[in-house]
Amino acid sequence: MTAVDVIPEGFDFTDPDVNWAAIPHDQFLALRLKAPVHWVEQVEAARGGMEGGTGYYAISKHADVSAVSKNSKDFSTSENGAIIRFQEGMTREQVEMQRVMLINQDPPEHTSTRAIISRGFTPRSIAALEEIMKVRAEKIVKDAVERGTGNFVDEVAAELPLQAIADLLGVPQEDRRKLFDWSNQMLANEDPDYAGEPDVAAAEILGYAMAMAADRKENPRDDLVTKLVHADKDGRGLNDDEFGYFVIILTVAGNETTRNAITHGMNAFLDNPDQWELWKKERPETMIDEVIRWGTPVISFQRTALNDVMVGDVEVKKGQRVGLFYASANNDDDVFEDPFRFDITRSPNPHVAFGGHGAHYCVGANLARQEVKLIFDALADHAPNIEKLSEPKRLRHGWINGIKELQVKYA
Repeated sequence: MTAVDVIPEGFDFTDPDVNWAAIPHDQFLALRLKAPVHWVEQVEAARGGMEGGTGYYAISKHADVSAVSKNSKDFSTSENGAIIRFQEGMTREQVEMQRVMLINQDPPEHTSTRAIISRGFTPRSIAALEEIMKVRAEKIVKDAVERGTGNFVDEVAAELPLQAIADLLGVPQEDRRKLFDWSNQMLANEDPDYAGEPDVAAAEILGYAMAMAADRKENPRDDLVTKLVHADKDGRGLNDDEFGYFVIILTVAGNETTRNAITHGMNAFLDNPDQWELWKKERPETMIDEVIRWGTPVISFQRTALNDVMVGDVEVKKGQRVGLFYASANNDDDVFEDPFRFDITRSPNPHVAFGGHGAHYCVGANLARQEVKLIFDALADHAPNIEKLSEPKRLRHGWINGIKELQVKYA
């Protein structure tokens, strides 16, 4: 039996309706066992703006996802971008415009841009945030407890990442909700519960970011924006477009991904009360990466082959796209013992939820880890008897593993 025998004809792992129901773990398992590098034919609407054929190779094994992630010589993010599926109607010109974003750049341009952005994400910079973020996490949870019940996503999971990003950028308190709303509109346009125009939301963020950059050029401060837009002794600063798209990545990716990791983690704790008791009593550091592995907020990104190259035992031709399915790789039982067990003591835990360990490893990984730890510390301290009131409602999306509602009783 091949993977084709258990995966229906026309099945596309980037179909928003597929991921709306659940991550297709049965189909991923079939791929890992029978066809680790499997061609997926797509309808035209699913590949708007893309070049490189009528579909993509789904890469499902941890080893292959890791290998491609590290191979910038043979695989590009610039050719078609890292996003594997855009909304219907995306044009080639719009795809090419997004090459100014860090995630859509190849070396040496990527190396140069990342060096500038990394100025704001040094271990020292993240450590300096910890005390204020701890205070914020505790206030977020205490406020939720006072309300009694509510949607954990909006009231807790989204709040700390949003406040961290706003603090990093120096966004005034009164403008922070705008960032939340714009990021929702950009990523949730495929979900019937969300309204808004993603292009308009992107333009709003760009305009806001460019105004911030212009202000810091005229009035430098001791903050991240100033560090990024002014040249230092080693090179240059970000230009207006680069800074604007950096803010989009930070606002959308940094907010959305950590929000979903926290929500999936809370849901897993509520479904596994023994693990919640263990966390409350012992606080193992290994919890952080298990929550991130379990949640895998980005289901997949893509690369485009720059040369004919072997992936596993399949030759991928120059110009063809491949999907790096992190949600499959993070449940590969060649790497993770009993992968569908939520185990906050799991070690080692070589998950690829931060994009593998190549050039595109998430620049904000340490900040995300800090946020996960602080919010679950605060929950254990101030809402130790939290209960789930209903099953989570998933986000309809092609490549984000999102939850939009998790009703809980705080206690």
